[in-house]
Amino acid sequence: MAKKLTEDQVRDKAGSIMELNKKYPNIECGVGQLTTFNQLGFKGVSDKPDGWYLPKRLTDTALILECKNSSEDIHKTVFREELLKNIKIANKKYKNVVGILYNGEDVLIYKNSDECEEDIELKNKEYYLKLFDKNTIDKQHIYIVTMRINNNLHNKFGVKNLYHRMIFTACALVAEKEGAKLERFIDGDYNDLHQSILNQINKSMTQYKSKNLKLDLLADVYTEIKMNNPNNQEAINSFIEDVCEIADLINSDYWKGEDIAGIFFNEFNRYKSKSDSGQVFTPEHITSFMYRLIDCDKNSIILDAACGSGGFLVKAMSKMIDEAGRGTEKEKQIKAEQLYGVEFDREIFALVCANMLIHKDGKTNLEQMDSRTEEAGDWIKKVTEGKPNVKVLMNPPFETKFGCMKIVKNVLDNVPTGTMCAFILPDKKLEKTKSGKLLKYHKLKKIIKLPEKTFREGITTSIFIFEAGVPQNGDEIFGCYIEEDGLESVKNQGRQDVKDRWGELEDYWVKSIKQLKDDKYGTSQWINPDEHMSYQMPQPETVLYEEDFMKTALDYLMFKEGVDKSSLESNLLNVVMYGGDECD
Repeated sequence: MAKKLTEDQVRDKAGSIMELNKKYPNIECGVGQLTTFNQLGFKGVSDKPDGWYLPKRLTDTALILECKNSSEDIHKTVFREELLKNIKIANKKYKNVVGILYNGEDVLIYKNSDECEEDIELKNKEYYLKLFDKNTIDKQHIYIVTMRINNNLHNKFGVKNLYHRMIFTACALVAEKEGAKLERFIDGDYNDLHQSILNQINKSMTQYKSKNLKLDLLADVYTEIKMNNPNNQEAINSFIEDVCEIADLINSDYWKGEDIAGIFFNEFNRYKSKSDSGQVFTPEHITSFMYRLIDCDKNSIILDAACGSGGFLVKAMSKMIDEAGRGTEKEKQIKAEQLYGVEFDREIFALVCANMLIHKDGKTNLEQMDSRTEEAGDWIKKVTEGKPNVKVLMNPPFETKFGCMKIVKNVLDNVPTGTMCAFILPDKKLEKTKSGKLLKYHKLKKIIKLPEKTFREGITTSIFIFEAGVPQNGDEIFGCYIEEDGLESVKNQGRQDVKDRWGELEDYWVKSIKQLKDDKYGTSQWINPDEHMSYQMPQPETVLYEEDFMKTALDYLMFKEGVDKSSLESNLLNVVMYGGDECD
């Protein structure tokens, strides 16, 4: 049983987590029991908040904290009213006030007088300061700009290789974000632009090379990309303007870990039906869903041993940092020590390096190696051994020739016992490859069949959730089917959540899968592992009609009488079509 905390202990804990005890320029903040609103500049008000964050600029967001001991239920009306009273006081100066009610365990959050969410963990102040931000990333606009970039590189520069278009764009984004100021090359020479991007990449990676020497590969692959028509000034100017526009959006505080390389792929991939190396890039809404499915959090160690463009790693990094607070020491730890990826394909490895650099991280532990090998297994064991809260999020290449199940087995065999591992695989993959032996050592706990249109390659898939190192022992597997995800096909731009339907669906399915039941859609089932290792679609109900009975009975009578059914049918047809007095 957790130790009960007094109100003073809860207040101190909150001050530490939210970093309200520090001094900031032009900010009045702190925690305590004696400070009145009057002392904080609210003339004549003797009420005392437990914590406060009051910017000098009154258009900024203010924070008010109310604490109770851990034995108290913060949902009591009297506690809510106390917090709302203090919020109302702060509203006399500040238009936007976030109120937080905390008992050391549970958290209630208000935006002015409106309750906006309930949480199980108190977060850094930076999280709450952004709750009034209305701006969001316009992914539709990013698709349009990316389409322009792709068409430019493909048609005007003559770059026919899909990955080269992706990598060249990603490298330009890295350079722009790191200070290359590419706009100065508008109306300039392509060779100067090309060299500036390369110089900035090398400069930016210098500080990270001691951590990961293989980052050099990014610059090597970049230099191999050739333009068939590099002297098109209009194309050069258009490329620079579009890259700078996307870079500004990525630098925005509203960027929430959308996988920029994944967005590139969704656009670029319409020129090819399938990637050459077996990669099927994971849609961003599925990476977020899987992160929640296996209870990842800011303390998790995330492994993706077939990381492709880095979609799972980017999404996990973003969510973990949101929980920890941006600009904190925990953010640095997450980037340096909690994200691990393996990618075999050389050009895709260069792409994931660029993707992590785009998302403000060059220290992620990335390795270029074959995830089927003993070498990879040893590396996985080394980086995860003895570490609590290891989580695996993966979408390995589906084809047998790329070693799909060998990769899955190598991961399960080498992560710590009890590690929760979520893999996206074709629906029948475990059955077709006779993977039953896996269950001797690892438990398949859940199978979540994904919508049929999740991947444009036409492959129907499921999420398979394993607990590594724990035998199945005949235990049944929970299964369910997410028939729709709310996304719609946008011409030439893939499937997108244009009507914002997925958020509500994701919340429903995460809750239902954790509770092992689907009350709304009725798709939940329990699967006997000795019979199946896939979600079993229900068979349509058999309905018998009188015509069916009569036909079967007549067929039986003709069989008993030795009547040749084919001859009879032919003779009857002749009589009907051409007339006649009798049938032979």
